[in-house]
Amino acid sequence: MKVLILCTGNSCRSQMAHGFLQHMDENLMVCSAGTQASGKLNEKAVQVMKEAGIDISQHTSDSIDQYLGEEWDYVITVCGGANEACPAFIGKVKHRLHMGFDDPSHAMGTPEFILSEFYRVRDDIQTTFRKFYDEHLKNK
Repeated sequence: MKVLILCTGNSCRSQMAHGFLQHMDENLMVCSAGTQASGKLNEKAVQVMKEAGIDISQHTSDSIDQYLGEEWDYVITVCGGANEACPAFIGKVKHRLHMGFDDPSHAMGTPEFILSEFYRVRDDIQTTFRKFYDEHLKNK
């Protein structure tokens, strides 16, 4: 089963989703990419995932271009920008889904509040992708 998770920058939400889904089932081929890949991971995303027991520090922020010609069982967008930029993903895709999450890297306020937004979004992603895995991928 091959899953591609898309976001705009591929530095935060898609990376967290990638980490959770890969952690749920090491037999899945999970990749993540961005429509405008930033080229680096968000440090706070790496931190909150590590606290959840998942190390994404070795992930890379990749452009969607390197995955366009491949076949995918699922292509999942996790932010509105990627959903709009990829309405017709080029390539063979069996299922295309959108699961929108707030971008914690845009949070404004105290350092404590900003970090709390990373935790909130991380937990939302974990819950949503656990449900997706249980309903669509587990035992397939």
